[in-house]
Amino acid sequence: MNLETFTHRLNELYQPPAGKLTFVEVPEMRYMMIDGEGDPDTSNFRASVKWLFSLAHLIKPQIKAKLGARFVEPPLECLFWSDQDVDFASGRKDLWKWRVMIVVLDFVTEELFQDAVVKAEARLGSRPASLGLESYREGRCVQTLHNGDYAGVAKVCQTLYRDFLPAHHAKPGGYYHEIYLNDPNRVAPENRRMVIRQPVASIELDAI
Repeated sequence: MNLETFTHRLNELYQPPAGKLTFVEVPEMRYMMIDGEGDPDTSNFRASVKWLFSLAHLIKPQIKAKLGARFVEPPLECLFWSDQDVDFASGRKDLWKWRVMIVVLDFVTEELFQDAVVKAEARLGSRPASLGLESYREGRCVQTLHNGDYAGVAKVCQTLYRDFLPAHHAKPGGYYHEIYLNDPNRVAPENRRMVIRQPVASIELDAI
């Protein structure tokens, strides 16, 4: 995939209409990713995020040299789930599991990735045990762009799960997904931008 195609795909998948739930087909894409568990407000989560951004910064010059174009790093993404749905729905963050991810060009080979990991280890210490470069496909999803304080995300999710999915004869078919289009630590709460995405499955198809 070249840079133009990659950028077009990101714009299509990462810029849904604000305040409106829409369906989208998310193809298989490749990500740098780290798995973890527990409250995402802990140092373990923050350390995983730091690792991914460090790798992105190390890989960026290689892509620029290869493509002859300025490469804008894709946003941080995170999947959330728990072993018991009730623990996730009730906000028991200590029981949550998560996967932090950053999407990459197909040009990023395993060799290039591992070279960046070795360089990052010199600054950050031993790599996280679950760190990897893997493909992931979500398929049919519902998503929306949320602008503003993250406190409003709960209301969006309530509309998604209690109203939108039942009205479209669908149910969750994968992990809840957040995509952070800007850094919440660097912008005011009212200026935060997040894509909320949920893979779905059809109730009717499951019943056949």
